[in-house]
Amino acid sequence: MKKRLLNIVAGCLLLASCQKLDIPPVNILSDQDVFTSEAGINAYLATVYRKLPIEDFTYRPDGRNDGVGNVGFNLHHEWEHFYCEGAADGEMVGPYGGVDIAGGFGYWPYASIRDVNYFIETLPKYASNFTGDKVSNLLGEAHFLRAYYYFAMAKRYGGIPIIKVVQHYPQQTIEELQVPRNTEEEVWNFIGDDLDTAYQMMGETSAKERANKYVAMALKSRAMLYAGSIARYGSQVFVDGEARSQGFVGISADKAAGYYQKAIDAAKMLEGHYQLYRTKADKIENYVNVFLDPASSENILVRSFYAGDPERNHSFDATFSPNSDMNYMTSGGLSRAYPTLEFVQHFNSFDFVTNADGTPRRYNNQGDMAQGLEPRLRATVYFPGDVLRGQVFDVQAGIYPSFSGTAADEVAKPVGSRSFILSGDHTTLRNGRLIIGKAGMYPPAFGNDNNTRTGFYVRKYIDYTKSISAVNLFTSTTPWIEFRYAEILLNRAEADIETNQTDDALKCINDLRDRAGAALASVGDMTVSTVRNERCKELAFENHYWWDIKRWRIADQLLNNTHFHGLMPYYVESENKYIFLKELELFNRNYYFDKKFYYEAMPGGELATNPNLYPNNPGH
Repeated sequence: MKKRLLNIVAGCLLLASCQKLDIPPVNILSDQDVFTSEAGINAYLATVYRKLPIEDFTYRPDGRNDGVGNVGFNLHHEWEHFYCEGAADGEMVGPYGGVDIAGGFGYWPYASIRDVNYFIETLPKYASNFTGDKVSNLLGEAHFLRAYYYFAMAKRYGGIPIIKVVQHYPQQTIEELQVPRNTEEEVWNFIGDDLDTAYQMMGETSAKERANKYVAMALKSRAMLYAGSIARYGSQVFVDGEARSQGFVGISADKAAGYYQKAIDAAKMLEGHYQLYRTKADKIENYVNVFLDPASSENILVRSFYAGDPERNHSFDATFSPNSDMNYMTSGGLSRAYPTLEFVQHFNSFDFVTNADGTPRRYNNQGDMAQGLEPRLRATVYFPGDVLRGQVFDVQAGIYPSFSGTAADEVAKPVGSRSFILSGDHTTLRNGRLIIGKAGMYPPAFGNDNNTRTGFYVRKYIDYTKSISAVNLFTSTTPWIEFRYAEILLNRAEADIETNQTDDALKCINDLRDRAGAALASVGDMTVSTVRNERCKELAFENHYWWDIKRWRIADQLLNNTHFHGLMPYYVESENKYIFLKELELFNRNYYFDKKFYYEAMPGGELATNPNLYPNNPGH
């Protein structure tokens, strides 16, 4: 009898219905142990789900090894959760020059794919142990899981080997095991086919942590949208090479419309089964709670976290909220990544902080500047003057004894010739006001960079209900929402606009804008640019933007020797007023993106063991 080592990582809570996956560690189990009971099957699937390439709170895109052999998708949960995709693409600015995301980290989950293939091949042998459609549901779930792993590789590498059966060594020769790459088009088609199979085999309902047929269609809407973008825009920025000429990267432009239509059809499958969250009358409060309410009707697939075990919780609250003498909002951890002005300008130009003559507009309080902004933006970003856990975001770059002239002229001056008062000494007060060090100091205020570099802090996913004493490293249990209905509407709207289905795109966009408290759009507003910008706003900090600007093939333009900015408040002492100045973010980090980064290099170790993976991707 075959035996398998199941390295089970405790997953979600195991209920009597066996819908979830919180399974204690198991050592050596036989197929008989695993495939004859729902408990055994859940133990098996716990491993597969736990390794699913969900880019959640703990995902670190530079591929830092967690010490037990996992890179990028950290099963060991690095506490430095501010090393995130948003800090690499301009949504935020991150620490120490950021992360090496463009080059990739060698993600190659064929061991997990083998586990799924083994499940698909073995479960039918034990079908007599189950009643009804249980086996069909489980096999459909396996097809979804396999598609997810392939999706994570396809968006990185393009064409990769499609392996649908269990490989065996030494029964098979090395040459038989060295499977060559498939074309990129074949891989995306395979993903779509697997998800269609999953849809046909699975039921309509499941626990939020597990797949059902609509979860499969959610992934299909995302994957087919990616494929359509690659077909439509991929040829514009290609680096030539054998991989391109042989079809391992790139898809013919005439296939774009077909992929977009598949994305639309898949998205429409979810209509009536999920809906946007509209529980609170206050638009800001409602949007904040979209990401905190576990009962949200918008959630399609989530990854759960649990208290009391560092392996099963995260540190997002502690690493995106400040912990310093001026803004004490956690009992541990430190913040290091901050939204950029360029990001918040997706919502508004923010030209209003400057008068028509170029002089800074005066405000009585820091918080006055953000009044009247779109509720969705206020729910996504903490502005100066906002309050968290009873503490005010007291953001001051310095104090001007007096201020005259224009904002542009002042910012253009060398730091040493500007007349504001700044200090790195947190005990320094002026008329009872704290001075926050800035203006190129390193380290910045108070000996660390635990204070905003842009004037903003992340609000999305921050649990405002937790007390300060409850917020520390490895204490957050807010679930990560991998699929929510808002994304499905955006997938549909983008595919609509790419195929000239303007009316349906308008319907989707206005559903989102109504919930967001934003101005509704008209048919004339429906352009590719409008839909993309709506996506940037709605899905902020959810680890979509990096992949979006790659599949749209605009990353090399947006991140071309780019420096991002903040909007920094200063107190003008002689007037008892605040002003805001657009300035380069504190560390003035330089962003760039080489065109070869649209595809990551095939992992070097895999190339060494399987020469059939050559040619490598263009430019690598």
